[in-house]
Amino acid sequence: MMRSILIVAILLSIAAAYYIYLPLPSTISEPWKLMFMDSILRGVMHLVSFAFVSSSPAIRVTETSFGGVQAQVFESTAADQEPHLKRGVVYFHGGGWTLGSGKMQTYYLQCWSMAEELDAVVISIEYRLAPEARFPDQYNEAVQASKHILTAEVLSQYSIDPKRVAVSGDSAGANLAAAVAHLDGEDSKITRKTMALDNSAPIKFKVQALLYPALQALDFNTPSYQQNSHIPILHRPLMARFWLEYLSGDPRLVMSLLANNHSTPTPSQEIAAAKAKTDWTKLLPVAFQKSYKPVFPLHGDPKLLEKLPGLLDVRAAPLLAETKVLKAVPPAYIMTCEHDVLRDDGLMYATRLEEAGVDVTVDHFEDGFHGCLSFAFGPFRFSVGFRSFRSYTRWLKENL
Repeated sequence: MMRSILIVAILLSIAAAYYIYLPLPSTISEPWKLMFMDSILRGVMHLVSFAFVSSSPAIRVTETSFGGVQAQVFESTAADQEPHLKRGVVYFHGGGWTLGSGKMQTYYLQCWSMAEELDAVVISIEYRLAPEARFPDQYNEAVQASKHILTAEVLSQYSIDPKRVAVSGDSAGANLAAAVAHLDGEDSKITRKTMALDNSAPIKFKVQALLYPALQALDFNTPSYQQNSHIPILHRPLMARFWLEYLSGDPRLVMSLLANNHSTPTPSQEIAAAKAKTDWTKLLPVAFQKSYKPVFPLHGDPKLLEKLPGLLDVRAAPLLAETKVLKAVPPAYIMTCEHDVLRDDGLMYATRLEEAGVDVTVDHFEDGFHGCLSFAFGPFRFSVGFRSFRSYTRWLKENL
C-alpha cells in the first residue's frame, strides 16, 4: 500500500514539475518563482475555461478549413432541436499579424459566447502569421476563406442565413475584416455583369464589425498615437514593429516610421493623395484632436516607400480606399477606446465611411484600452471588457 502511494506521489510530482517548468533565460530574476506564478495563472485560466464551457453545452466546436485556410467553427446547437437559419459571423483574431490564435482562451471564450449569445455560427479564421507569412499572404487567406464561406453550399451546411452574415475582427484582425469588406465595392461592376448574365444575386456580408482596427501606417503621430504612446497593451513603437513585420520591412526602420519619414516637404502626387485620406485635422472630430499638432519630418526619406510599398497598398491599409469603393461596403460598427494608439484610425475611418454614405455606428469607450474586449472573461476580467463585449454583441443582435 505504501509503495503504491509513493509511486503515485512521485508521478504527481513529475507531472507538477512538468506543468510548472518553462525554459526561461538564465538572466531573468527569480525564474522558479516566475514559473510557479505562471503555472498558477495558467491553471486558473484552464479551470475558468473548463467551467465556462461545461456550464454551456449548447455550443458545438469543430475544426475544419475553408478555401484551404484553417478555422474553428462555433455552432449554436439550438437548431438541432428546432431547425432554423442562424446568423453567421466570420471572425479574424488580432495580434499584429504576428501573434495570436483563435484557439487562445480569450478568443475561444469570446467566440463561444458570441455563438451562444447570438444563436449564431461563428467561424474563427486561423490565417498564417509572420514571419511564416507576410503581406499579402494574410490578406489573401482572409479573402479565400471568406469567399468560400459565402457560398450557398457552405452556408447551407451550417444552417446560416445567407442574408445575415457579418465579417468582424479586432486590431490586426479588424484590418483584415475591413479589407475583406472592400470586396463588395471592388467587385461591384463585375457583380452587375454577373447578375445580368445569370440573374442571381451574389451572397455578401450584411454588416462589418471592427474592434479597435489598425487601418493605416502613414501617420504614427495622430493625436491618439501621441497621447497613448506608452499605454499598455499596445505601445506606439510596438505597433510600428508589427507593421514592419507584416510588410516585410527591416526592423531598423521603426524610428523612420515613428518620425513619419515616408513623407517629404515636397511629396509626390501619390503620397499627397494618400495623406489626404489620413489627414486627421479634417477627418477626426475636434474633441479628439485636443491640442495636438501634426508631425512633419524636416527632410524625410524618399526611398522609404520603395522599401515599404505596402504602406500605400489599400489591401494593407483600408483607410486609403477610394470613396467609390467605400460607397459599396456594408454598414459598419466601429469600436474605439480612448487609451489606445489606434483610436484615431477607427474614428477617421468612420468619418470616411459616413462621407461615402455608409451607415456607421461608433462605439467609443472613454475608459477603454487596446484589446479590452479580450478581458471580458475569466479571473482578469475588466468592467470595460465585459461592457464592451455586451455592447458589441447587442449591436450584432440588433443589426444582423
